[in-house]
Amino acid sequence: MISLAMLIDKVIDIYTWIVIASAIMSWLVAFGVVNVRNQFIRVIVDLLFRVTEPVLRPIRRLLPNLGGVDISPVILLLGLFFLRSLLWEYVWPSFVR
Repeated sequence: MISLAMLIDKVIDIYTWIVIASAIMSWLVAFGVVNVRNQFIRVIVDLLFRVTEPVLRPIRRLLPNLGGVDISPVILLLGLFFLRSLLWEYVWPSFVR
């Protein structure tokens, strides 16, 4: 049971970093710091978009329009942190017994 919990924890950890990278990359593209005509950058942006967008889209639908400010990655990260905490709250006591 603890091995499964550790695997889920690592998957949440990796996805957390992917969400952070996606948010940073979207800022870099929006401010023109990176050139999306570069094929490598385009592949990275597309990969991050495809991995994060299915989870972020429902969150964006629930949030009110904030005038160009997208806080859905923050909400997703809070949810991931909560899920991770919940996982260890229920797995760790059963492991210690």
